[in-house]
Amino acid sequence: MSKKINNEDVVIKVDNVTKEFTYYEDKAYFLKERLTNLKRTRKRKHVVLKDISCDIKRGETVALIGINGSGKSTLLKLLSKIIYPEKGTIDIRGKVSSLLELGAGFNTDFTGRENIYFNASIYGLGKKDVDKVLDTIIEFSELGEFIDTPVRTYSSGMYMRLAFSIAVNVEAEILLIDEILAVGDAHFQDKCLKKMQELKAKGKTMVFVSHGMGTVKEFCDRALWISNGELRMDDTSENVVKAYLKDQGLEDAN
Repeated sequence: MSKKINNEDVVIKVDNVTKEFTYYEDKAYFLKERLTNLKRTRKRKHVVLKDISCDIKRGETVALIGINGSGKSTLLKLLSKIIYPEKGTIDIRGKVSSLLELGAGFNTDFTGRENIYFNASIYGLGKKDVDKVLDTIIEFSELGEFIDTPVRTYSSGMYMRLAFSIAVNVEAEILLIDEILAVGDAHFQDKCLKKMQELKAKGKTMVFVSHGMGTVKEFCDRALWISNGELRMDDTSENVVKAYLKDQGLEDAN
């Protein structure tokens, strides 16, 4: 049963969350194999996150760091309610906007403009709401005339521009972002970070996955270091980055 958030300052509460995935070790790829080996499929469970607990307060900017495969993106997907835990609870207070996978939620046959309406509806915006921010989204994306061409013709950088532009302009209280900011040119990455600084100044709550330790230290109030599916450290971004780099045998230049 879900536990309600009692502290008015807390907008995200993660309580003893465990997530696991099931893998089939001898998966049959052809119908004949499936019919002749009905009882031979072996399942193996892999625990991705183990008893994770944390509170995130309104207006905080929190980074999730760790090596690839540590469980960072899985936690972000749990917060977005794309997937659900086997154990534990997650409670969120406020409207959430998430940017997790490049072009997720896009219909590739729709134009960029059509996808703005289509994607924004996922966040609960009606046509009139989108009309108010449409020009802002298009201008920020810098897609120009390509906004009226099918997104299947877009490069990965163009996908990212459109997805990010939608996510940061739907007036959500909480923004969840995976490391897709690594896609695209330096100019747009800088523009994205400036936009996130603007949202931070407005008191928005942000949680994002990053391998850029410099950005984490500069931009984030806190960092959660996830290692082998467990929360290894939760502290100021500076302290966590220092400990993480030391563990990786890397020197913190700053």
